[in-house]
Amino acid sequence: MKKIVWGILIMGVLWWFWPTQATVKNAGKPVQTIVAFGDSLTAGYGAGGVQNSYPAVLERLSGKRVVNLGLNGDTADNAPTRLPDVLAENPDMVLIEFGANDRIRGGSVERAAQAVAQMVDEVQAAGAIAVVVDTGGPQMGEYTRLYKKLAKEKQAVFVPGIIRGIFNKRNLKSDMIHPNAAGYQIVAERVYKEIKPYL
Repeated sequence: MKKIVWGILIMGVLWWFWPTQATVKNAGKPVQTIVAFGDSLTAGYGAGGVQNSYPAVLERLSGKRVVNLGLNGDTADNAPTRLPDVLAENPDMVLIEFGANDRIRGGSVERAAQAVAQMVDEVQAAGAIAVVVDTGGPQMGEYTRLYKKLAKEKQAVFVPGIIRGIFNKRNLKSDMIHPNAAGYQIVAERVYKEIKPYL
């Protein structure tokens, strides 16, 4: 009898403390339109055509409409000025991918994180799911840490390291920085894996 009682108690404790999927703000509604908002990694620089950019591949993987609002050279610091264009698409989900150019130009990681946080707030206020997309490139560890933290605090989806493992493989790159079509295919698959539960 004691074994049964202890077994029930242990099962109860495990159930109570078992980790559950994080709550994501605005999740649970049908997703029809996704806006991919970012820099050259979103625009598809080096992909050999926009049809090979990660948003285009993501559209094929997800069966959803994916609008590519990537802009070569854009920074997190500047990106909030383009938010009206994002929200004009009436998105159900927005993928926010910025930071690499801030890092390259010697910008403040804290300032970049503040800008991403602002974008998350405005996207969520518009009723869409915010997705913070981390590049995971060289010397981007501090960005990864801050982005992951703010995504958790703001109940946004977090996509880790989209170019991790791609950056150092010549056969997956078009130049010293950007993926090629094969690399962007991997990026799209990584993004899709994280957002799929919310589509």
